[in-house]
Amino acid sequence: MAKNARDCKVVIAENGPYFISGSLPLAKEIIVCDREGIPAKWGKGKRYPLKKEYSLCRCGQSGNKPYCDGAHANAGFDGTETASRKKYITRAEKISGPSLILTDCKELCAIARFCEKAGGVWQLTVDSGDPKARKKAIEEACNCPSGRLVEWDRKTGKPIEPKLKPSISLVEDPDEKVSGPLWVKGGVQIVSSDGETYEIRNRVTLCRCGRSGNKPFCNGMHIDAGFNDGDESLKPKKKGSK
Repeated sequence: MAKNARDCKVVIAENGPYFISGSLPLAKEIIVCDREGIPAKWGKGKRYPLKKEYSLCRCGQSGNKPYCDGAHANAGFDGTETASRKKYITRAEKISGPSLILTDCKELCAIARFCEKAGGVWQLTVDSGDPKARKKAIEEACNCPSGRLVEWDRKTGKPIEPKLKPSISLVEDPDEKVSGPLWVKGGVQIVSSDGETYEIRNRVTLCRCGRSGNKPFCNGMHIDAGFNDGDESLKPKKKGSK
């Protein structure tokens, strides 16, 4: 396992894959919904053998997902990076409440939908004088894989972030019947194809369906595209199964 984020790196190849180094653990992570169909928690899925270096598909067309098999070359994949290089805080809107301030950078939304429960993270922030609302607002923001949503403590002025070890999760969304983005955790460096390092953050989501309009980051296009990496959790259940 990687010792710390400084040892880890994701390097983006021009019109090609993500090159991963630093022995980053790779595993599936599944969006688990409640009875109302609203995401409620993250579930653990398949873990992949630990490798010091590996390459992950970025075009969505590999026959060996999640790994790259060179399909991007034959597909004529256009991986042009169009995402802003500006810092998150300069692009985010602020919603203020009695004990919390929520920052929200909409262009980073990966449509994981954890922000929708109990009236939504925005209203919960406004109502954060209530300890229960405050706790729920923090939970929802911390479950946002892309880091679009961040809660800040009004007293300390510090962000409230989940403790994440350097790793990569392959998001699966059975409720939407799609495979989601690469969830890169723990402050891992992400280096663009032109050699510039994007702002280092605790959590970001990278496109792996090849359709995002905000490359290299996910913008939720995997849902419209019906992207499926063949995960077992996305297959229809047989009659009589629980």
